[in-house]
Amino acid sequence: MSRGLKRPLFLTMAKKNAARVKKVAFLGLFGQQNLGNDCTLQAILEQARERLPSADLSCVCTGPAEIGTRHDIRTFPFYASTDEAGREGKRSLPNALMRIAGRAWRELHHGARGFKFLKGNDMLIVPGTGLLVDHTTGFRGYPFSLFKWSLIARLCRCPLLIVSMGAGPLYHPLSRLFIRSTLSSAVYRSYRDESSKRYVKGIGLKAGGDPVYPDLAFSLVVAGTGPSDAPAGSRPVIGLGVFDYSGPIGGGRNDGQEDYHAYVEKMAAFVEWLLSRGYPLRILMGDLRYDSRVRQDLTERLGNRGLMDRGRQIISEGISSLEDLMSQLERVDIVISPRFHNLILAMMLDKPTIALSHHDKFDALMAALGLSEYCLAIDGLEIKRLTERFVEVEKKAEALRSYLRDKTEEYRRALDRQYDVIFRGSRRNA
Repeated sequence: MSRGLKRPLFLTMAKKNAARVKKVAFLGLFGQQNLGNDCTLQAILEQARERLPSADLSCVCTGPAEIGTRHDIRTFPFYASTDEAGREGKRSLPNALMRIAGRAWRELHHGARGFKFLKGNDMLIVPGTGLLVDHTTGFRGYPFSLFKWSLIARLCRCPLLIVSMGAGPLYHPLSRLFIRSTLSSAVYRSYRDESSKRYVKGIGLKAGGDPVYPDLAFSLVVAGTGPSDAPAGSRPVIGLGVFDYSGPIGGGRNDGQEDYHAYVEKMAAFVEWLLSRGYPLRILMGDLRYDSRVRQDLTERLGNRGLMDRGRQIISEGISSLEDLMSQLERVDIVISPRFHNLILAMMLDKPTIALSHHDKFDALMAALGLSEYCLAIDGLEIKRLTERFVEVEKKAEALRSYLRDKTEEYRRALDRQYDVIFRGSRRNA
């Protein structure tokens, strides 16, 4: 029996072949303008459509309209809306009780509708994304919502699969309780790195037999690398990612503003260093909602330094889709980024990378690839150290491209084996 499988539900499900798996639902933080999350969904949808060509696919997500239109699938909202089930009975209660009663009523109504949406599905798959955390939402956000959907899945007798998931940090005891219960109810669990597996074991989950597979984005079908923006014989084009950094997770200072401005100032100093040596630069985003502000602040800072009047040596273009991001990544030669999936997508295009880390997942990714020396923490980042690593990456660029080509193919094969497990009994199209 494959590791990470739970009896008897998964064994029952595993006996179904492609013709009998009629409905598959996915769940996650999709359609909220985070291109990393969206590429994870796209990767597993590509596999599901190849392996289960006749299955009805649907998605529970944070941006149902966007995902429904983009992928031509049925969708349902991940969260209960503020007007879910109306406002009956609120006016007669004191404010605190009114809020509690209103939230409970919305959740119950949303849950009932979610039950109808999920009922009849052969599996509910949670593919990656950062749901096993609470530092951005508290226990009432991701942990509770994931727990609620695990309960709905149980009531529907729909097997829950947690696939290549990252984990942590979880600060509130209720968050750990909700996540532990959710993971315990899953018939299949896998993690995108060993540190995530250690983390869930640390909150009390018996995860010894659960497998570790690469991030699902490594299975995304990507086009061949096109030409970069660099003219023949010129310096390589550098892709510099941006991120709305506000300090260490759980420990930002001065509401994060001091950390944010220090980060932008350091990036401006690094850009000035690059330009002074003749490197063309392209500014990259990975989240349309949050990174737009950072891109604007960085270009303003560069303008104040008199660096934005150098023709097309700095390219700063907005994007609106994953395809736009891939197109921009194809046109650079080296990528330096604090966005996790921007790094993965760059690696899949054989681009040497430097990770600017603000979470354990960066360290785990680069360590697994044997590239820890090219992973630098944003907090306390020294420009001198960054420039030294950059010079080293440029010198080793050809060797790194070949190495990344081999490693990403290895990761793709590993994920292919995982898809064989979770879509067991299905057959790949010829």
